[in-house]
Amino acid sequence: MSERVFISPAKYVQGKNVIDRLGTYVSPIGDVALVIADDVVWKIVEERVHASFSAEGIKIEKADFSGEASKHEVERIAAQAKDAGVKFVMGVGGGKTLDTAKAVSDEFHLPVVIVPTIASTDAPTSALSVIYSDEGIFESYRFYNKNPDLVLVDTKLISEAPARFFASGIADALATWVEVRSVIAFGGTTMAGGRPTIAAEAIAKRCEEVLFEHGRLAYESVQAKVVTPALEAVVEANTLLSGLGFESGGLAAAHAIHNGFTALEGDIHHLTHGEKVAFGTLVQLALEEHPQEEIERYISFYMDLGLPVTLEDVKLKDASREDILKVGHAATAEGETIHSGFDVTADEVADAIIAADRYSKAYQAKLKN
Repeated sequence: MSERVFISPAKYVQGKNVIDRLGTYVSPIGDVALVIADDVVWKIVEERVHASFSAEGIKIEKADFSGEASKHEVERIAAQAKDAGVKFVMGVGGGKTLDTAKAVSDEFHLPVVIVPTIASTDAPTSALSVIYSDEGIFESYRFYNKNPDLVLVDTKLISEAPARFFASGIADALATWVEVRSVIAFGGTTMAGGRPTIAAEAIAKRCEEVLFEHGRLAYESVQAKVVTPALEAVVEANTLLSGLGFESGGLAAAHAIHNGFTALEGDIHHLTHGEKVAFGTLVQLALEEHPQEEIERYISFYMDLGLPVTLEDVKLKDASREDILKVGHAATAEGETIHSGFDVTADEVADAIIAADRYSKAYQAKLKN
């Protein structure tokens, strides 16, 4: 495919306490909202959302999110919304809640509003959902004809969320340029259905620059629960830059490794999306030719943010070669994103997983000497 394709949400809004103006931004979209959120998130934002919507005459049909972006969850919430007369769907919360909101909106061809309360993934801006089984095993990507109509990010809410989720978002975003440059070099296609644009390349590259420049300070800001310029920059990188970059620039090995990990049983499923992507990024770097200093730059950054860099960190300390090979086979399955950036076998992926673990251990040993 020779076409270059760039896609994006219709509007992106970010700022401190901007959730108090949510009604103003959604009023042109509709006057009855199906709001999807879990109990924890809804307790945090309910009063402010109701106040903002009431001021604009917007009614709410609330749907409880059960925790997994699965086909059954989408069907359950869609059934609730069927006779409610909703004019748009709004997801409030983390990545799986937002992916479910996009899927439900697609069932009825309704506009969708995305309100992330953590900056843990680059899912908010995209025209796709990651669909899992009810047990949390990756099943497929679900693609849509358009991106969200509005993405609204309140940085005060982000600053008050657990720092672990923020670090996970940085890890997810840091994979963006690593994967996009691989897709460009390989001549692969993107999640948008075409070749990467110059704009997507520039956005993905700037995303990584912002993360290395401001990531550590932003992480400290979240630990202190304060909004700073560094936090604002990294929230934008985690959400908008990474979202536009990965979707119109492409995914490759790092996310395929993440998906491969879901084929294993055990404690690895307690890790966040970004934590698994962090190790997947190191695996992709091990698949490529990079100087030791470059790989160690990523390892050092991840360690400063408490992200996993070894097999022990991803709960696979005692994994056999057979287990690692299962990840390799899942990561190289037909249709996986790794094929946009590499011509690689499951065995080569398994070697790279073991190598990434060794590279990190060697770096950690060097720090002790």
